Amino acid sequence: MNELVIGTRGSQLALAQAEWVRRRLETLGFKCRIETIRTTGDRLADAPLPEIGGKGLFTRELEQALLEGRVHLAVHSLKDLPVELPQGLRLAAVPRREDARDVVVGRKLAELAAGARVGTSSLRRAAQLKLLRPDLIIEPVRGNLDTRLRKLEAGRYDALVLAAAGLHRMGWMGRIAEYLTPEQMCPAPGQGALGIETLCEGPAAQACAALDDPATRAAVTAERTLLEALGGGCQVPIGAYAEQYNSALCLHAVVVAPDGSRAVRTRAEGTPGEAAEIARNAARQLLAGGAHEILESFSRS
Repeated sequence: MNELVIGTRGSQLALAQAEWVRRRLETLGFKCRIETIRTTGDRLADAPLPEIGGKGLFTRELEQALLEGRVHLAVHSLKDLPVELPQGLRLAAVPRREDARDVVVGRKLAELAAGARVGTSSLRRAAQLKLLRPDLIIEPVRGNLDTRLRKLEAGRYDALVLAAAGLHRMGWMGRIAEYLTPEQMCPAPGQGALGIETLCEGPAAQACAALDDPATRAAVTAERTLLEALGGGCQVPIGAYAEQYNSALCLHAVVVAPDGSRAVRTRAEGTPGEAAEIARNAARQLLAGGAHEILESFSRS
C-alpha cells in the first residue's frame, strides 16, 4: 500500500486528532493523507442529541468509507464509537489516553450562583450536575468545541461542562476553570481515548497496531464492556472510568436518573487481563442495586 488514507470528521478537534495519528504513523515509515467526511451528527449540529438519538451518529459514514475502501483507517473519539462494530471492522488501536476527566469552563461550580445556566449536550453530565448542584439550570449546547466556546463567550451560558481531553488536544487548557474528579462526575466510557478503526485484516490494521497502548486498551475494554452489559448507549446517563493501580485495574461506574434524583454506584477490580469480567461484575452489582429501574425508564420512553 503506497499511502494510508485517514478518515476523520472535519471539526478542528477531529482534524487535530487525525493529524496526531498521521504524525505517529509517518514516524513509523508510512505515508499518509487525511480525508474529511461529514457525519450525520455533523449535519444535525443544532438538534439536541437526545432527540436525534441512535448509535453511530458521529461514526457511521466513516465506517461506510472504510468498508468501501475510500479510507484505510478512521480516527474517532472512542466515546462516540458504538461498542458493536459493523461486520468486517475492528478497533485496531487505542493509543495512550489523554485526561479522561470532565471540566468546567467559565467559572468553578462553587462560584456559580443559583439559577446559573450551564451548557452540556450530555445526559450523563446533566444528570450528575443535578446531583452536585440541583439549583443550576442545565441547558443543551451543540456544535463543535470551538462553537460551544464561542456561545459561552457570547453570554448564552454561565459555564460549560466539557471533556478535558479535547481542550488539552487543542492546547486550550487555559480555558479550564475546574477539573471534576471521577467521583464528582464519572466520565463516559472511553472518554479521553482515541479509537482507530480499520478493516479486520490488511496492512492498515497491521500498521495501526503499533499505536495501541495496552494499559489504555484494558481500561476502555472494561468501560465499554460495562456499557454493553447494561445495554446503554451514549444517550443514557452511564459513567464508567477504569484506571490501573500497580497491577490492579479498578473500574468505577455509576447510573444516574436523568433528573438527578438517584444514583447507583459501584466499584470493581481485578487484573488488566480480566477487564471484561470486571465490567460484567460491576454491571451485575449496578443492576442489583437498582440501576435496572433507571435503565428501564429509557426503554419505555
